[in-house]
Formats: sequence, structure tokens, C-alpha cells
Amino acid sequence: MSKYKILYVASEINPFLQTTEVADFVRALPQAMQERGMEIRILVPRFGLINERKNRLHEVVRLSGINIAVGDEEKPLIIKVASIPNAKLQVYFIDNEDYFHRKSVFFDKEENFHADNDERAIFFCKGVLETVKKLGWSPDIVHCNDWMTALIPLYLKTTYKNDPIFKDAKSVFTLYDNEFEHKFEGDLINKVMMMDIEESMLEHLNTKDFEGFVKLGIEYADAVIKSKNETSEIIDKLISSAPKDKKVETIQKDDNFLDSYYNLYNELVG
Repeated sequence: MSKYKILYVASEINPFLQTTEVADFVRALPQAMQERGMEIRILVPRFGLINERKNRLHEVVRLSGINIAVGDEEKPLIIKVASIPNAKLQVYFIDNEDYFHRKSVFFDKEENFHADNDERAIFFCKGVLETVKKLGWSPDIVHCNDWMTALIPLYLKTTYKNDPIFKDAKSVFTLYDNEFEHKFEGDLINKVMMMDIEESMLEHLNTKDFEGFVKLGIEYADAVIKSKNETSEIIDKLISSAPKDKKVETIQKDDNFLDSYYNLYNELVG
């Protein structure tokens, strides 16, 4: 039995928050892999819909206090943690007052897409990697779920490629039908930029939309996964545009999906 270290990154996880199928996937997978001997860490945003008192979130002071750059601005990173009831799993929450204290996820009560969702995603992705560095914990697999995590494979291949914590990490990017039509404003490329990244690497983001984020994730991830056989036209188009040598699979949530991911992890690291 392989005993790898797996970092799960997603926009939500049961029982703290569920707005899409992502929450169920990311709840089932880590526990199943832990039961197979894997060492697990889970990081999600602390969206304002998550009740801190009810879910017993508390700040991890030793991990908090970093400033994360999003373009020309720096914003403080707060890390909180809580345990999943009836499971030996902890979840770390990326928090910031400006980005995550509103009582909604990506859309407001009038179903308007938050204009700064790009910045929230960038802050989250950068914050995840800096938090794992502070933990001093070296993942073998970084499993990214949905568009909000799409920048992490890029950062692993560039800014963090020589970092002792991440130098051997392989990334998995799972796609879900959670696309949006909004186009972001402002200098998106400048906001995303970090060390060892050239502007040409970010050309997918010139569209300033969902497709740009996902294309970037597909390009830099070591494996790309569709979460089900029948997906939207947009997801199918993005998957078909993946480089010919890219490892692309469909792993839907059926009786065999835990075995399929277990085998994928072993294939990537072994």
C-alpha cells in the first residue's frame, strides 16, 4: 500500500459548505485515501456562509500573518482550522476580510457574479501554497478541484518548482460543470503574476473568463480529470484542446471512482 501525502484544494467541502457537486467529491476522496494509508491535508476558502461557531473554526496563529500579493495590493492571510465530524480529518480555511466575509460564494443574492472573483481565486491559490510551506509539509500530489484552483498547477511548475516543499509534487486538476459567463476587468495578468512567470505563459488569461482559467489549469497540471462522462459543451471543448501528450481521464463518482483515483495517484508518483 502506497503512503503518499495528498493535498486537496477546492472551493467547498461537506459538511461546511455545499453549493455544487465539488463538496461531495472532496468530502469522500480524502477520507477514502486516508483509510488506504495516505496522509491528507485539505484547504478551502472560508466563505462567509460558513458558520464559524457552529463548525468550531478557530484561527491557527502560527500559520496566519502572511501578506499575499494580488497585483499591486497585499492583503493579510488568515488561516483557520476545523475537524470534520466523525472523521479523522482536519480542514484548513483560507480567510481574508475583504474577500471572504460576504454571505455568498461566487454570486450575490441577485445572482450577480462578484466582480472580484478573479482576485479571490488568485489570493486563494497563492495562500494555499504559502500555507503549505508554513506547515513544512511536502505533498506528493496536489489535487486541484474546479476553476478556482486552476492557477496552482502553474505556480507549482514555475514559482515553486525549486522549493523543497513542492519540488517533487505532481498536480491533478479535476473539472466540473461550474462555468460562468462573466468577463473580469482590470489587469488580470498582473494580478496573477509571480516569480519565474513570463507574460507569455499567461496568454490564456487574455480572455479574462472561465475558459482562460481552466485552460491554464489544463496546460500545467500533470493529469486532467473530467468528473463525469457527460459534461457541458464548454468543458468538452476545453478538454479536447488539451495537449496531445496530456494525461486526460474521466473519473465519475460511481462504485469505482475511489479505486480509479488511487490508481491515478500511484501512476503519477510511482
